[in-house]
Amino acid sequence: MVMKIVEIRESTRPIKSDIRNAYIDFSKMTLSLVAVVTDVIRDGKPVVGYGFNSNGRYGQGALMRERFIPRALEAKPDTLLDDRGVLCPHKVWETMMRNEKPGGHGERSVAIGTIDMAVWDAVAKIEEKPLHQMLAERYGNGKADPKVFVYAAGGYYYPGKDLDGLKSEMLSYLDRGYSVVKMKIGGASLAEDCTRIESVLKLLGPGQRLAVDANGRFDLKTAIAYAKALSPYNLFWYEEAGDPLDYTLQAELANHYQNPMATGENLFSMQDARNLIRHGGMRKDRDWLQFDCALSYGLVEYLRTLEMLKEYGWSATRCIPHGGHQMSLAIAAGLGLGGNESYPDLFQPYGGFPDGVKVQNGYVTLPSLVGIGFEGKADLYAEMSALSR
Repeated sequence: MVMKIVEIRESTRPIKSDIRNAYIDFSKMTLSLVAVVTDVIRDGKPVVGYGFNSNGRYGQGALMRERFIPRALEAKPDTLLDDRGVLCPHKVWETMMRNEKPGGHGERSVAIGTIDMAVWDAVAKIEEKPLHQMLAERYGNGKADPKVFVYAAGGYYYPGKDLDGLKSEMLSYLDRGYSVVKMKIGGASLAEDCTRIESVLKLLGPGQRLAVDANGRFDLKTAIAYAKALSPYNLFWYEEAGDPLDYTLQAELANHYQNPMATGENLFSMQDARNLIRHGGMRKDRDWLQFDCALSYGLVEYLRTLEMLKEYGWSATRCIPHGGHQMSLAIAAGLGLGGNESYPDLFQPYGGFPDGVKVQNGYVTLPSLVGIGFEGKADLYAEMSALSR
């Protein structure tokens, strides 16, 4: 009997919130939740892999239903298997991308990335291994490091939120064990943002740092003005100052800001990531790369991106993905990334860690749960199991 995918289910779910960054508000934000059901039986039940896309990009159900799910389900089952007869994420990916032209890396990359996450979850469950261990064995040095650096992302603009509210939020992250916290900039004046930054910096103790994120809001003149104002603060990083595809702006900004910068969360292919490395002036000794597999065609493409980075002399440790989800945590633990974003209070139940996992001195240690580990987070698994039931 040939192993096969029996069904792929998707559902659009709300993750709405009144928060906003410098560019968008999240009042109507959605995501796609996906279940890949296989005919493999474990403990009397079919093995099901789950996936969802990161916040900031809307659910992609229409693209999945019209193109990508039918291609995967209509393929001959044996064409989706590896040499051992096990479901192969790379072949599933190639099948979903048939008849797609190069380029156009927009919403398509989110649809594919979401399904890809679910496929990897299923495959690791079939192998009866944590995904981070399976990745280390297949693509890494053979040994995963389940201890992963995480930082707390927040500091959004919110109606009625004053400096006291911002400080209270950041203190709550520090009290929960985070050593690096991040806040939004660019949604207020430069003077007001500097006041907000200085209020948070006063809270930080030894070894604690602040990162700031402009969400691509600035033109070059404004980005440089912020760079000059931010330089004395010794920030963990200055993130996504300008449009993510404006590599000239990013390269010029490096001439005006010597401290670490970060970008990449809105680049959705290996080719776009390569253009950033070629033309964006990013510095491999200090800057950070935030490519998010859930938004950029999934882990299959992320592996290509990591190989490209290696060719250009970049270490995987300079990658700290956007998104705050357990898939990137597994990749970080299995392939030696520099860490992962975390949303302690936002976009629940999709962000965060398995129940009982605590942040200690800025790190979490992943438990030995098979697959990505979604089953270890009760509120999230309730949503997922309802979809596949």
